[in-house]
Amino acid sequence: MKTPGQIEAMRAAGLVVAAALAAVTDAVRPGASTADLDAVAEATIREAGAEPSFLGYQGFPASICASVNEQVVHGIPSATRVLADGDLISIDCGAILEGWHGDAAVTVPVGTPRPEDESLSAACRAAMYAGIERLVPGGRLGDVSHAVEDEARRRAAADGREYGIVADYGGHGIGTSMHMDPFVPNLGRAGTGMRLRSGMVLAIEPMLTGGTDETDELADGWTVVTSDGSRAVHWEHSVAVTDDGPRILTAPA
Repeated sequence: MKTPGQIEAMRAAGLVVAAALAAVTDAVRPGASTADLDAVAEATIREAGAEPSFLGYQGFPASICASVNEQVVHGIPSATRVLADGDLISIDCGAILEGWHGDAAVTVPVGTPRPEDESLSAACRAAMYAGIERLVPGGRLGDVSHAVEDEARRRAAADGREYGIVADYGGHGIGTSMHMDPFVPNLGRAGTGMRLRSGMVLAIEPMLTGGTDETDELADGWTVVTSDGSRAVHWEHSVAVTDDGPRILTAPA
């Protein structure tokens, strides 16, 4: 539980994350390496007087997770991973400011986007916002998870496709640590789970694929990929539960 003042402090951290993601998004282009994008994010975070949450977290070697095409999450930036026209990259970023964390993710097409990638990303983003809308006092955690799942399936039906909803990874509590209880699944049943209370802050982060919901972890111990090689997308915001409704702390100013 956070006080209003603590939520304001988290909003300040969230604005740093928003600025970093905006800068990285602007830097996404064919010929850029994922290491280039990592350098942009770290510079933006440090210029704001904050520190990257991810750098050194359980040994992670970079300031962002840069997951390309079939990579779902936790992709390690590399100077040898050079983006090409038609690629799809998910960028996850966190920052610590005065002890408080912000965490958010976006998916960005590289060069000319593929229509099927745009539909997949739009479905994931819509599913995230559907979950965010359920972050109200008196609701239940299962309401959030169900809303994410329901919107993802609704979008898949509208697009005439089957999207995989990644179940092994999801949202989480956030505050003085980046990952806190509770875990927020991206599939669930409404009316179940813990009660939501004003002052809670949760990261909502669905991950969808263009095929299977099965994933594998690569030998680097971090990068998660789709088992069938299908493309994946990832969207995330850190959100406070307030008496006035959900407050997205990592939204741009």
